[in-house]
Amino acid sequence: MGIVEIIGGVMLIISCLLIIVLCLMQDSNQQQNMTAAITGGVNDSFYEKNEGRTKEAILKKVTKVLAIVFFIVTILVNVVPNFIK
Repeated sequence: MGIVEIIGGVMLIISCLLIIVLCLMQDSNQQQNMTAAITGGVNDSFYEKNEGRTKEAILKKVTKVLAIVFFIVTILVNVVPNFIK
């Protein structure tokens, strides 16, 4: 195994564990969807207006970034060693 594969494997493990932890930290949206169905989805609360600044929004953004990193590193670990040989 080359150094690229080792570094890539470590990055895959770390990103995978972080994605799992972040997904478990996020709240489920089931209750919000049921409330939106009853009220018609109109909610002018403080949290609706500042949705991008809440803890859940930050967790979603970080999870998306980590998922992108996971896929890119997976592709690199499988493609780069073929060009190094």
